Amino acid sequence: MTFAAPVETKSIRFRARSFVAFTLTPEAPLSEWLESLDRWIGNSPGYFAGRPVVLNLNTLKPEVGEIEALVAELGLRGIRIYAIELDGNTALESNLPPVLIGAKEATAGLLMQADRKGRPEEIGRAEEGRPEQGKQPEDRQPEAPATLMVKTPIRSGQSVFHAHGDVIVLGSVASGSEIVAAGSIHVYGTLRGRASAGVLGHSAARIFCRKNEAELLSVDGWYCTAEEMEPSLRGKAVQAFLEKDTLRIAPFS
Repeated sequence: MTFAAPVETKSIRFRARSFVAFTLTPEAPLSEWLESLDRWIGNSPGYFAGRPVVLNLNTLKPEVGEIEALVAELGLRGIRIYAIELDGNTALESNLPPVLIGAKEATAGLLMQADRKGRPEEIGRAEEGRPEQGKQPEDRQPEAPATLMVKTPIRSGQSVFHAHGDVIVLGSVASGSEIVAAGSIHVYGTLRGRASAGVLGHSAARIFCRKNEAELLSVDGWYCTAEEMEPSLRGKAVQAFLEKDTLRIAPFS
């Protein structure tokens, strides 16, 4: 008589994870909003490529058929919608992205965790600073926001994201690249890519560059594209800052 060996079954593990995603919030009239989006994409081609994008429809509140048309329009522009943020009990078809409810704004803590996952050297330093068992932790002064220094040029297609403070680039920033910082941004070479400072609501942040050929400058969500800049500011040393909810770009010497 033969006996079959028992089959081992493995349990399936389910875990919850949090990710940082960009949010698009369409406004009426939709045609004008799409035109503004087209100008952005024209000045920053490939900006949304490979990025998780959530479509926030709580301002526009379109009908289901309009949502399908809008998702299709964005798809034609190379923007893939991963989820739709929409309050209420609106039922969407299975061909549309899932609905998210109760989303929260990204905080510095969340962005730091996301940033550190790709920076093992920072995690190592953080673990080294933990007190050993049996030892009392020493009194320490609060740490100042860390400054990230990039000693090499930033090439086209590269992204530098720093949620801890300022970013200093000793070289140039190529077209098609980007810098995103919670604090200010300093570029000691030519800035040809995109620079976004104060992304966590730091309205006092500034952008400095030795030679302005930027595709886009942004401080605390207020932005200016290359085509909107004064021609006299191109190729010059400039600084960008907010003044009464207006982004100003001025010569810097």
